[in-house]
Amino acid sequence: MSKEVSANSQIAAAVGSMPWWLVLIWGILAVIIGLCLIATPFTTMFYIILFMGAYWFVGGIFTLISLFGNCENKGWKIFLGIISIIGGIVIMTYPLYSSLIIITMVVIFAGIWGLIIGGTKIYEAVKFKDAGALALGVLSIIFGLILLASPYTAAYVLPIVGGIFALIIGIAAVFLSFQFKKAQA
Repeated sequence: MSKEVSANSQIAAAVGSMPWWLVLIWGILAVIIGLCLIATPFTTMFYIILFMGAYWFVGGIFTLISLFGNCENKGWKIFLGIISIIGGIVIMTYPLYSSLIIITMVVIFAGIWGLIIGGTKIYEAVKFKDAGALALGVLSIIFGLILLASPYTAAYVLPIVGGIFALIIGIAAVFLSFQFKKAQA
């Protein structure tokens, strides 16, 4: 119990030191992205993935440039820099195909992850005779199988679901920012 209280006090201290206006800006941006994902899911995902390609490209260049200042892990930095640059160029050259492939790969990864988590929870349920872990395990496996059975349909719905979550989280962040402002005053 004392570890839980200690963790909660650490979280409260970290959040309390965060400026309220930064949480407000973050919340407003999350609301905007959420609304864009709900209103125009494919266009928004297209631009998010295009931005990711540009980010990888620039990140790869900075990784290679960092070799002039710090030569530690030289082989890894060269490898990561070149892979990031190539990945960024491919995404920026073929943003439509990249969007479809990346979203579908996220869905497939989530489906496989659901199967792994489900199997782990079922094992835990059998070992410790825990009905809650059994229910979570079965639900995770069902979720994973649904995603893997129709990854393209799930990829179609993913931006909308992400938009709904971003909208909820953004509204909560805006509300919390004013709570932080009141608490910090």
